[in-house]
Amino acid sequence: MVTQRAGKRKSLRRRISVAVLLLSVAWCVSWLAARMLIVSAPLAKADVIVVLSGSSTFVERTHLAAQLYSSGVAQRILLTNDNQQGPWLSSEQRNPFFHERAKWELERLGIPDSDIETIMEPVSGTHDEALVVRRFAQTNNIKSVLIVTSAYHSRRALRTFRRVFADSGTSVALTAVQPGWQTPAPSKWWFSWRGWSTVPLEYVKLVYYWLMF
Repeated sequence: MVTQRAGKRKSLRRRISVAVLLLSVAWCVSWLAARMLIVSAPLAKADVIVVLSGSSTFVERTHLAAQLYSSGVAQRILLTNDNQQGPWLSSEQRNPFFHERAKWELERLGIPDSDIETIMEPVSGTHDEALVVRRFAQTNNIKSVLIVTSAYHSRRALRTFRRVFADSGTSVALTAVQPGWQTPAPSKWWFSWRGWSTVPLEYVKLVYYWLMF
């Protein structure tokens, strides 16, 4: 009987050890998967800061853009229009578009209206954004753009813009928002619904973009 109980305890300890090991491996893999999505290609000076559309992340993106503007990186901020409307706003008696909310947030942070411009042509994805921004850059003689987006989106955004802007004469740089505010940190994304709706889905989008663009 004693031998049997000792055997059960040993088996239980072994199972616990295996479970802890598997959880540790899963955590490391999840952290690495999220971390590999994040890239940065900063620029000390740019002709314009381009804030990419992100309905659920426009606050963190506009705040970073405002910081860059205030530090003198660029004196012009460009917004794109994903044609998505947000929740009802009593003061407006309507559902404002997210590009409007992004502009209002920038103004609330002290950016003059005259230094904010929105490309009103609707876009349905990052590739569309790159195309409309390239046309805007060519029309307005812009030679350098600094993309601002969320961390999880940075690798796909930078690759897409650089491919679209190839041979355009306009350089492309990118600064990503540090995760942990509106988007989860790499070490914690798998504990939240937001994390599961960004990291795994972003890999699906990366594969699609690699195949299509």
